[in-house]
Amino acid sequence: MDYDDVCVLVPTYNEAETVGRVIDDFREAGFDRILVVDGGSEDGTDDIAAEHGADVVYQSGSGKGQAVREAVSQHIDREYVLMLDGDATYHADDADAMLEPLRDGDAEHVIGNRFADLQEGAMTRFNQLGNRMINRGFRFVHGESFGDILSGYRAFTRESFGSMTLTSDGFGIETEMAVECAKRNIPTTVVPITYYPRPSGSDTNLRPIRDGGIIFLELYRRAKTNNPLFYFGSLGVLSTVSGFLIAVYVVVEWVTVNVSHEVLAVVSGFGIIVGVQLLMFGVLADLVLTLHRETLQRIDDQQE
Repeated sequence: MDYDDVCVLVPTYNEAETVGRVIDDFREAGFDRILVVDGGSEDGTDDIAAEHGADVVYQSGSGKGQAVREAVSQHIDREYVLMLDGDATYHADDADAMLEPLRDGDAEHVIGNRFADLQEGAMTRFNQLGNRMINRGFRFVHGESFGDILSGYRAFTRESFGSMTLTSDGFGIETEMAVECAKRNIPTTVVPITYYPRPSGSDTNLRPIRDGGIIFLELYRRAKTNNPLFYFGSLGVLSTVSGFLIAVYVVVEWVTVNVSHEVLAVVSGFGIIVGVQLLMFGVLADLVLTLHRETLQRIDDQQE
């Protein structure tokens, strides 16, 4: 396969132990444009990457998300981007399978499914559980099943990336991209890949609890414009139920011990009213979103 139209994008931060072998792997596979975006590594990652033949640029901010956005917008001019981490967990053996749907016109965004061939020791059981929970949450909230939305092995057209609205600076970039694909109906396909364990001596930059929490919040925040009924409805249900439980407590106290809780009664009423209003707003927002999508679909059909 000819790779003149492909740029391999590798965002890195302190990956000196592995970045060299990653670059060698893809250069041996025939890729001539490998762009390493360094986030201020302190272990010589940038020097090693340059020594192995990669083009090295330094991101102006911090975080993987910011590195990817800056790289695609300012440093990549090729049609296709093959993005992966610099920790040697992804190999060039799967590159052709990742790029094929783009070149065939079957997709504009490709996600590598790590769970299709998860090598022993590649992911802890805790991380596997967290990944599956996040994928199920994504399917429930956004109505799409992309198999492995947290996969760092992606292939996409530069044009489709430009149509996304991305703001995440950290590891939430993969989640954000998946949400944008679902929201904007970007043709997306999932390809089985092999996921390898990190080589000994290399440390991960991922913090499961912290980054998992950020990802869950990102999923929920993005539901505001992609599934407003869930976003506002969940807040409305929480407020209504809380107000109702407080009301039950107030009534029980007044009936059983003749003690009144005026302040709690006001809080209860406020919670119920706000909850019902949020539910109504969620229904209306969902209706507006549905009409908006139908209008866009009609426009697309007329253009075709």
